[in-house]
Parts: sequence; structure tokens; C-alpha cells
Amino acid sequence: MTRHIKYIGILLVALIGVNYLSSIAFKRFDLTKDKRYTLSDASINIINSVESPIIIDVFLEGDHFPSEFRRLQNETRQLLEEFSAKNSNIVFNFMNPLEDEATRDSNMQQLVQRGLTPMQLSVQESGKSTQEVIFPWALASYNDETVIIPLVKNKIGASQQELVTNSVQHLEYAFADGFSKLTKPKSRKIAVLKGNGELPDRYIADFAKKLGEYYYLAPFTLDSVAVNPQKTLKDLQVFDLIIAAKPTEAFSEEEKLVLDQYTMNGGKSLWLIDAVAMEKDSLYNESGSNFAVIRDLNLTDFFFKYGVRINPVLVSTLYSAPITLAMGDGSESQFQHLRWPYSPLASSNDNHPIVNNLNLVRFDFANQIDTLKNNIKKTILLETAPLTKLEGTPRQISLEMVTQEPNPALFNNGNQILAVLLEGEFTSVYQNRIKPFKLSEEKDKSEPTKMIVIADGDVIKNDVTRGEPQELGFDKWTGQLYGNKEFLLNAVNYLLDDDGLINIRSKEITVAFLNQEKIADQKTTWQLVNIALPLALLGFFGFGFNYFRKKKYTA
Repeated sequence: MTRHIKYIGILLVALIGVNYLSSIAFKRFDLTKDKRYTLSDASINIINSVESPIIIDVFLEGDHFPSEFRRLQNETRQLLEEFSAKNSNIVFNFMNPLEDEATRDSNMQQLVQRGLTPMQLSVQESGKSTQEVIFPWALASYNDETVIIPLVKNKIGASQQELVTNSVQHLEYAFADGFSKLTKPKSRKIAVLKGNGELPDRYIADFAKKLGEYYYLAPFTLDSVAVNPQKTLKDLQVFDLIIAAKPTEAFSEEEKLVLDQYTMNGGKSLWLIDAVAMEKDSLYNESGSNFAVIRDLNLTDFFFKYGVRINPVLVSTLYSAPITLAMGDGSESQFQHLRWPYSPLASSNDNHPIVNNLNLVRFDFANQIDTLKNNIKKTILLETAPLTKLEGTPRQISLEMVTQEPNPALFNNGNQILAVLLEGEFTSVYQNRIKPFKLSEEKDKSEPTKMIVIADGDVIKNDVTRGEPQELGFDKWTGQLYGNKEFLLNAVNYLLDDDGLINIRSKEITVAFLNQEKIADQKTTWQLVNIALPLALLGFFGFGFNYFRKKKYTA
């Protein structure tokens, strides 16, 4: 007896010791094939620096979610648990702002005013379809600052299951990006080039506002090159990135040399270039037409040396965004969405973090890019659909073509490159050439750097209605939101991202869903299997047990 008590005592002490050790040291294991619950190094670095609580309110809560969005809800909760396990200062709670009927309308109004737009879902249950409103957003607060975190990643034409898959894949980046904005002060500087007929501020206002959440922005003019090129280059090198948003006036050789030496010194750049002069607004005249002509920016040799060529041709494709026109006479006229081949919708099959899981990007009168062989690494970011043709310039563009049925056989030029990323050690445009002026320090070979070239300036251009800039990529006529802003933001983040946060976007996650049609068709069968069958087995076991027990004791 004494020995038994001794063993029991040892066992109790051992259990208490194990429990104590497990409370101060524990390990989580991710057994999923795609490692969806393993946080990236960039995410861990961000949350490790959090020294006071980040409070996260998640509005993805409710009793009548479709099964797909319950999956998104669970994945969000599990991801936040991983963040919280790494740093206890990550505190989160789920709430349903629409739960209380008395405050439902006022809560909706407050959330919408803060920029959290609701989403209407179709719920299929027992063969019946109903509509449900949800707010797929989270608010993260830290030291009196709050950021909005989107939980749904929209994509044109996606089903609810595809929408949830895209959203789950985007979750870690969305939260890590939000935490980064809260905890890391802005340090990088971006120069928006002026002086060569670039887009006015009101047409890049929406993207500039978004960039301002991450970086410092300032306009920079190259006019002073003619007076003091050395000082201009020195001033430009203060900036980590330059953006050229649709220049329309030619660059001088002096300006090009300054820009070239900026690249040679490791400067990053984002170029949005139109090699053809053509504007959609110029078609809205009495004739309904205008001529597309070559726009000479004196940059051909500039990009050629770096490894790309923007050709002065128009890209026309059958897979494009529509144009909205008033059709009919007088009071009988109605707005109609008509096929317009000069607004290509571009995408990418690449898993690169800039374009992975990206919505379609809308172009207007885009040009074609050729890549050239040199030592620079080139990544095609965006390209057209295969049914594309190239149209030389000059040529007349008319709105009358919307009434003509296109011949698919003519759209036989295949996929055309519209945006490309260049990475590596660039060779100077002015190597072994007479330079327009002397610099104190000239480089013929750059430090490792990056550059993105986009063959359309309108990618960055937002609409302006009644003097107010609209959201970049939003088409007020069709209600579609294209991926322009996200693409450009990803591009800038990639060019300037040293901590690897943007690379989280390339993480691939596979989400398996139940087949709703099979669920509806086989509902009764599986109810019998899960309810009646266990009862039958239990009855059979009980009958058999009693039978053999009675037989044993009778004998």
C-alpha cells in the first residue's frame, strides 16, 4: 500500500512539473501541406517589435454566413491566434455589428463613414437562396492610431469560393501590412517627376494619397538641369524612388543623363510611358474621332540600353473593358456599355509578389513592350489576352467602331507585354558616348537596382468628377473596381521593400470546399448515415452483448 502511495505521489509531482514546463515553454506545429499557419519571417519581424497592445476588432461575425465565409472567418481567427502566440500584445475579438436590430442601422452608417463598405452575399441553404449583408473588415488600433484591414480580396468574375480562396491567401499580408503601418514610421522618400508634361496632381491624387500612408512624397522638377546639373542630381539622389507618370514632352539629353546617373547610383524608378499620343476624351467631339500619332519622348535609346523597347503601336484586344456611350436621340438616349478594344484588361500567370492574386488591370491606348537580351533580369508583370492585334500609327480612331462586329481572326498577335520589371546591374546609357555635360563622379555600371516600365500612362490616372478625384481603377458606369491601384502599390512596395513584406503575397494556400449541390442532393442520406446508423450499431451491440451475457450465465 505504501509503495502504491509513493508511485501515485511521484506521478502527481511529474504531472505538475510537466504542466508547469508546458505553461512557460511550448511549441506549435504546422502540419498543413501548404504551411498556411507558419508565419513568414517578415511578419514575425514586424510583430516582434510590438511593445504595447494592438487591439484588433474583426467584424467577420454572424450566424447566417455561407459556408465559404465561415471558412474565411475560421482562417482569420486561426491566423490571429498565430500572431498572438508569437506576441501576446496582439489582442483580437470578433464582433457582429448587425446583431442588435436596435443599433443595426446606426452601426452600418458609422462603419460606412469610416470607409468600411458592406458586402452582400448569396446564401444557399436547403435549395433556398437568401441575401446576407456582412462587413468583411477589421480595425487595428495601436497607440491612438487605427488602420483599416480588408479581409476580402475581390477579383472580377470570381465565384464566392474563389473569392474566399483569394482572401485566405491574402490574409497574412493584409494583417502584416496593417501592423507595419501602425508600428513602423515612414522613412522612404519618393519623387514624382514634373516638368515634362506629366499628369496633373488631380489625376494622380488617389494613388498619391495611398502612397502617403507608406512613404514621403514630393514633386521634383528637372528644369534646373540646364543651370546646375550636378546639384540637380545631388538633390534627386535624396529620393529612394522616382515616378514618371505619363510624361508628354520630350526629355533633353541633360535630363536623361541625370536620370541615368540616378539609376547608376542605385536609384529605383517607376515609368508609365505613352509612346502614342491618344486620349479617350479627345473622341467626345462632333466627329467622334481623332488621330493617334507617335509621341516622341526621346527615351528610346534610354530604355533600349536597359533592355526594353516601347513600340509606338496600339494594342487592341477582344478581352477589354467596355466604353460607356449615350445611344439614341434626345430624351430617348440611354447609356450602354459597348465593346472597346483599346482598353485592354491585363493579367499575369506569374507567381511574382507584385501580381500574384491580382485583379485585372485596365489600360487605355496601351503600347507594346519588347524585351531585349542583356544582363538584366526581366520579369513580365502584365500582358494581354491571346486574342490581340497590334495597330500601327498614325491611324484614325473612331467611336463608330463600337457598332462594328470585330473579326476574331484578325486578333492573332498573341499575348503582348504591357508591364515589365527590370532587376540587376544596369549599364549607363552614356557609356562610350559624348556626354552633354561633365559630372564630378560618373558611373558606367550601376549598383544592383530595380526598375518597372509600364507601356501606358493612364494606368495611374484616376477619374475626376465635379473637381473631385475618384478612386483609381473604379469605373463609375459599370461599378467595376479594377486592380490598377493595388498593382501600382505592389510595384512601389516591391521596389522599396527591404524587409520582404511584399513577398508574403507569393504564398500559395489551397482551400478545399464542400460541394453545395451534393450537400443539397444527398442531405437525407448523410443525415441517416450520421444519425440512424450509429443508433442502429449501438442497438446491435447492446442486443449482442445481452445475448452472449445471458447465454454465458445460463450455461
